[in-house]
Amino acid sequence: MSEADDALREMAANRGCRLRKSRRRKPGGDFGRYGLVDAKTGTEVLGFGKKGLTATAGEIEAFLRGDSSASWKSSLGVAGPKKRAPKEKRSRARAEPRPQELIIREARPRDAEAIAELVAALGYEVTAADIKRRLASLGKSETPALVADRNGVVGCLTWHVTMVIHRPRPVGRITMMVVAEAARGGGIGAALVGEAEARLKAAGCGLIEVTSNVKRLRAHAFYERLGFERTSYRFARTLQE
Repeated sequence: MSEADDALREMAANRGCRLRKSRRRKPGGDFGRYGLVDAKTGTEVLGFGKKGLTATAGEIEAFLRGDSSASWKSSLGVAGPKKRAPKEKRSRARAEPRPQELIIREARPRDAEAIAELVAALGYEVTAADIKRRLASLGKSETPALVADRNGVVGCLTWHVTMVIHRPRPVGRITMMVVAEAARGGGIGAALVGEAEARLKAAGCGLIEVTSNVKRLRAHAFYERLGFERTSYRFARTLQE
Protein backbone atom coordinates (compact mmCIF):
# COMPACT_ATOMS: atom_id res chain seq x y z
CA MET A 1 0.00 0.00 0.00
CA SER A 2 1.02 3.65 -0.46
CA GLU A 3 1.68 6.07 2.39
CA ALA A 4 -1.89 7.36 2.01
CA ASP A 5 -3.18 3.80 2.25
CA ASP A 6 -1.02 3.17 5.31
CA ALA A 7 -2.52 6.24 6.96
CA LEU A 8 -6.04 5.01 6.19
CA ARG A 9 -5.18 1.54 7.47
CA GLU A 10 -3.86 2.98 10.74
CA MET A 11 -6.93 5.20 11.12
CA ALA A 12 -9.16 2.18 10.49
CA ALA A 13 -7.30 0.13 13.09
CA ASN A 14 -7.79 2.90 15.65
CA ARG A 15 -11.53 2.69 14.97
CA GLY A 16 -11.64 -1.09 15.32
CA CYS A 17 -11.71 -1.79 11.57
CA ARG A 18 -9.57 -3.39 8.91
CA LEU A 19 -9.03 -1.66 5.58
CA ARG A 20 -9.41 -3.57 2.34
CA LYS A 21 -8.33 -2.31 -1.08
CA SER A 22 -9.06 -3.89 -4.42
CA ARG A 23 -6.19 -4.61 -6.80
CA ARG A 24 -8.25 -6.34 -9.49
CA ARG A 25 -7.58 -4.67 -12.84
CA LYS A 26 -10.44 -5.34 -15.21
CA PRO A 27 -12.85 -3.20 -17.24
CA GLY A 28 -15.62 -1.86 -15.06
CA GLY A 29 -14.04 -3.43 -11.98
CA ASP A 30 -13.39 -2.02 -8.54
CA PHE A 31 -9.65 -1.38 -8.86
CA GLY A 32 -8.47 1.22 -6.37
CA ARG A 33 -11.69 1.13 -4.33
CA TYR A 34 -11.81 0.47 -0.60
CA GLY A 35 -13.89 -1.28 2.01
CA LEU A 36 -13.99 -1.53 5.81
CA VAL A 37 -14.70 -4.60 7.93
CA ASP A 38 -15.02 -4.95 11.67
CA ALA A 39 -11.66 -6.11 13.03
CA LYS A 40 -13.20 -8.56 15.53
CA THR A 41 -16.14 -10.06 13.66
CA GLY A 42 -15.22 -9.51 10.01
CA THR A 43 -18.61 -7.87 9.44
CA GLU A 44 -18.74 -5.58 6.40
CA VAL A 45 -19.02 -1.98 7.58
CA LEU A 46 -18.62 0.24 4.51
CA GLY A 47 -17.81 0.08 0.81
CA PHE A 48 -19.08 -3.34 -0.23
CA GLY A 49 -21.31 -3.82 -3.27
CA LYS A 50 -22.50 -6.68 -5.46
CA LYS A 51 -19.57 -6.26 -7.85
CA GLY A 52 -16.84 -5.60 -5.29
CA LEU A 53 -15.55 -2.67 -3.26
CA THR A 54 -17.18 0.72 -3.81
CA ALA A 55 -15.78 3.37 -1.43
CA THR A 56 -13.20 6.02 -2.36
CA ALA A 57 -10.32 6.99 -0.10
CA GLY A 58 -12.12 10.24 0.72
CA GLU A 59 -15.30 8.41 1.73
CA ILE A 60 -13.34 6.03 3.97
CA GLU A 61 -11.57 8.94 5.66
CA ALA A 62 -14.79 10.93 6.11
CA PHE A 63 -16.46 7.90 7.70
CA LEU A 64 -13.58 7.25 10.08
CA ARG A 65 -13.27 10.90 11.11
CA GLY A 66 -16.98 11.37 11.71
CA ASP A 67 -19.44 10.03 14.23
CA SER A 68 -20.65 7.28 11.87
CA SER A 69 -18.05 4.78 13.07
CA ALA A 70 -19.13 5.26 16.66
CA SER A 71 -22.77 4.58 15.84
CA TRP A 72 -21.69 1.57 13.77
CA LYS A 73 -19.85 0.03 16.73
CA SER A 74 -22.87 0.58 18.97
CA SER A 75 -25.22 -1.05 16.48
CA LEU A 76 -22.98 -4.12 16.16
CA GLY A 77 -22.54 -4.41 19.88
CA VAL A 78 -18.83 -5.03 19.47
CA ALA A 79 -17.62 -2.40 21.88
CA GLY A 80 -17.48 -4.98 24.68
CA PRO A 81 -17.98 -4.35 28.38
CA LYS A 82 -17.20 -0.87 29.52
CA LYS A 83 -13.95 -0.53 31.41
CA ARG A 84 -13.22 2.35 33.70
CA ALA A 85 -10.26 4.18 32.17
CA PRO A 86 -7.52 5.66 34.33
CA LYS A 87 -8.20 9.25 35.32
CA GLU A 88 -5.47 10.64 33.06
CA LYS A 89 -6.83 8.83 29.98
CA ARG A 90 -10.42 9.93 30.67
CA SER A 91 -9.42 13.58 30.85
CA ARG A 92 -7.38 13.21 27.65
CA ALA A 93 -10.41 11.73 25.86
CA ARG A 94 -12.54 14.67 26.92
CA ALA A 95 -9.92 17.04 25.51
CA GLU A 96 -10.06 15.54 21.99
CA PRO A 97 -11.32 18.08 19.44
CA ARG A 98 -14.87 17.70 18.21
CA PRO A 99 -15.47 17.08 14.50
CA GLN A 100 -15.11 20.23 12.43
CA GLU A 101 -18.34 22.04 11.65
CA LEU A 102 -19.78 21.87 8.15
CA ILE A 103 -18.78 24.74 5.86
CA ILE A 104 -20.46 25.46 2.52
CA ARG A 105 -18.09 27.44 0.30
CA GLU A 106 -17.09 28.01 -3.31
CA ALA A 107 -14.91 25.29 -4.81
CA ARG A 108 -11.18 25.96 -5.22
CA PRO A 109 -8.71 24.44 -7.71
CA ARG A 110 -7.14 22.38 -4.92
CA ASP A 111 -10.53 20.66 -4.40
CA ALA A 112 -10.38 19.18 -7.90
CA GLU A 113 -9.20 15.70 -6.91
CA ALA A 114 -11.83 15.29 -4.18
CA ILE A 115 -14.58 16.56 -6.49
CA ALA A 116 -13.42 14.19 -9.24
CA GLU A 117 -13.84 11.25 -6.83
CA LEU A 118 -17.36 12.38 -5.95
CA VAL A 119 -18.35 12.81 -9.60
CA ALA A 120 -16.84 9.41 -10.48
CA ALA A 121 -19.07 7.86 -7.81
CA LEU A 122 -22.04 9.07 -9.86
CA GLY A 123 -20.76 7.03 -12.80
CA TYR A 124 -19.07 9.76 -14.86
CA GLU A 125 -15.51 9.44 -16.16
CA VAL A 126 -13.64 12.55 -15.07
CA THR A 127 -10.14 13.53 -13.97
CA ALA A 128 -8.90 16.16 -11.56
CA ALA A 129 -7.55 18.12 -14.55
CA ASP A 130 -11.02 18.07 -16.14
CA ILE A 131 -12.54 19.38 -12.92
CA LYS A 132 -10.00 22.21 -12.66
CA ARG A 133 -10.83 23.42 -16.17
CA ARG A 134 -14.56 23.25 -15.53
CA LEU A 135 -14.29 25.03 -12.19
CA ALA A 136 -12.52 27.89 -13.96
CA SER A 137 -15.28 28.09 -16.58
CA LEU A 138 -18.02 28.12 -13.95
CA GLY A 139 -16.20 30.86 -12.06
CA LYS A 140 -16.06 33.03 -15.18
CA SER A 141 -19.82 32.60 -15.65
CA GLU A 142 -20.36 33.84 -12.07
CA THR A 143 -21.96 30.54 -11.04
CA PRO A 144 -19.10 28.95 -9.07
CA ALA A 145 -19.39 25.34 -7.97
CA LEU A 146 -20.15 24.89 -4.27
CA VAL A 147 -18.61 22.33 -1.94
CA ALA A 148 -19.45 21.03 1.52
CA ASP A 149 -16.30 20.96 3.63
CA ARG A 150 -16.07 18.95 6.85
CA ASN A 151 -12.46 17.95 7.46
CA GLY A 152 -12.26 17.77 3.66
CA VAL A 153 -14.68 17.97 0.73
CA VAL A 154 -17.67 15.66 1.29
CA GLY A 155 -20.16 17.14 -1.20
CA CYS A 156 -20.43 19.25 -4.32
CA LEU A 157 -23.20 21.17 -6.12
CA THR A 158 -23.27 23.08 -9.41
CA TRP A 159 -25.92 25.59 -10.40
CA HIS A 160 -26.90 27.77 -13.35
CA VAL A 161 -29.08 30.79 -14.15
CA THR A 162 -31.10 30.54 -17.38
CA MET A 163 -32.81 33.47 -19.10
CA VAL A 164 -36.09 32.33 -20.67
CA ILE A 165 -38.63 34.11 -22.83
CA HIS A 166 -41.75 32.46 -21.44
CA ARG A 167 -41.29 33.55 -17.79
CA PRO A 168 -40.96 37.03 -16.28
CA ARG A 169 -37.87 36.09 -14.25
CA PRO A 170 -34.82 33.88 -14.87
CA VAL A 171 -34.96 30.18 -13.98
CA GLY A 172 -32.40 28.76 -11.57
CA ARG A 173 -31.24 25.21 -11.94
CA ILE A 174 -29.25 22.77 -9.82
CA THR A 175 -27.34 20.87 -12.49
CA MET A 176 -25.52 18.38 -10.24
CA MET A 177 -25.24 17.49 -6.59
CA VAL A 178 -23.41 14.64 -4.91
CA VAL A 179 -22.56 13.82 -1.30
CA ALA A 180 -19.99 11.20 -0.27
CA GLU A 181 -21.75 7.95 0.59
CA ALA A 182 -20.33 7.81 4.11
CA ALA A 183 -21.53 11.36 4.83
CA ARG A 184 -25.11 11.04 3.59
CA GLY A 185 -28.06 11.51 5.91
CA GLY A 186 -26.43 14.26 7.96
CA GLY A 187 -27.96 17.35 6.36
CA ILE A 188 -25.09 18.05 3.97
CA GLY A 189 -27.24 17.88 0.83
CA ALA A 190 -29.87 20.16 2.35
CA ALA A 191 -27.17 22.68 3.29
CA LEU A 192 -25.81 22.69 -0.27
CA VAL A 193 -29.29 23.18 -1.74
CA GLY A 194 -29.99 25.98 0.75
CA GLU A 195 -26.86 27.88 -0.32
CA ALA A 196 -27.69 27.39 -4.02
CA GLU A 197 -31.25 28.64 -3.47
CA ALA A 198 -29.97 31.77 -1.72
CA ARG A 199 -27.63 32.53 -4.62
CA LEU A 200 -30.34 31.92 -7.22
CA LYS A 201 -32.70 34.27 -5.38
CA ALA A 202 -29.98 36.91 -5.31
CA ALA A 203 -29.59 36.45 -9.09
CA GLY A 204 -33.28 37.30 -9.55
CA CYS A 205 -34.58 33.79 -10.26
CA GLY A 206 -38.27 33.13 -9.70
CA LEU A 207 -38.09 29.34 -9.99
CA ILE A 208 -35.54 26.69 -9.03
CA GLU A 209 -35.34 23.41 -10.95
CA VAL A 210 -33.34 20.23 -10.46
CA THR A 211 -32.15 17.75 -13.06
CA SER A 212 -31.89 14.19 -11.77
CA ASN A 213 -31.49 10.91 -13.64
CA VAL A 214 -34.65 8.79 -13.64
CA LYS A 215 -32.79 5.90 -11.96
CA ARG A 216 -31.71 7.94 -8.92
CA LEU A 217 -34.77 7.24 -6.79
CA ARG A 218 -33.08 8.19 -3.51
CA ALA A 219 -32.25 11.59 -4.96
CA HIS A 220 -35.86 12.08 -6.05
CA ALA A 221 -37.10 11.34 -2.54
CA PHE A 222 -34.52 13.75 -1.11
CA TYR A 223 -35.67 16.65 -3.29
CA GLU A 224 -39.32 15.92 -2.57
CA ARG A 225 -38.57 16.16 1.16
CA LEU A 226 -37.19 19.64 0.46
CA GLY A 227 -40.46 20.70 -1.19
CA PHE A 228 -39.61 20.10 -4.86
CA GLU A 229 -42.34 18.70 -7.09
CA ARG A 230 -42.11 16.74 -10.33
CA THR A 231 -43.41 19.13 -12.97
CA SER A 232 -42.15 17.89 -16.33
CA TYR A 233 -40.25 15.28 -18.28
CA ARG A 234 -36.68 15.83 -19.42
CA PHE A 235 -35.63 14.58 -22.86
CA ALA A 236 -32.01 14.25 -23.93
CA ARG A 237 -30.08 13.20 -27.01
CA THR A 238 -26.33 12.94 -27.49
CA LEU A 239 -24.96 15.28 -30.15
CA GLN A 240 -22.66 13.62 -32.64
CA GLU A 241 -19.15 14.96 -33.15
